[in-house]
Amino acid sequence: MTLRTIDIVEATRPLAEYAHHADSETVVVTEKGKPIAVVLSIENADSETISLSENPKFLALIERSRERQSREGGLTSKQIRQRLGLANGRKSRTRK
Repeated sequence: MTLRTIDIVEATRPLAEYAHHADSETVVVTEKGKPIAVVLSIENADSETISLSENPKFLALIERSRERQSREGGLTSKQIRQRLGLANGRKSRTRK
């Protein structure tokens, strides 16, 4: 995957052409050197994921969670699986 930066004045091709190559090239569009847009592949993402990634309330929630994790610590994925009665990501046959 390559990263290409292009000034908006030079970005004269149709959007569809940039999008067509998004699986092999990420294009950052700039204006006066400042990034203003990006065209990139979004494999394994749906519209809800994309919407949440731009939602200020959701991003604030994630940041608060990260800060709390940093301050207080947390559980490993193995510990969470054990608490949920899961073995290797699957429901365990024996419950405690």
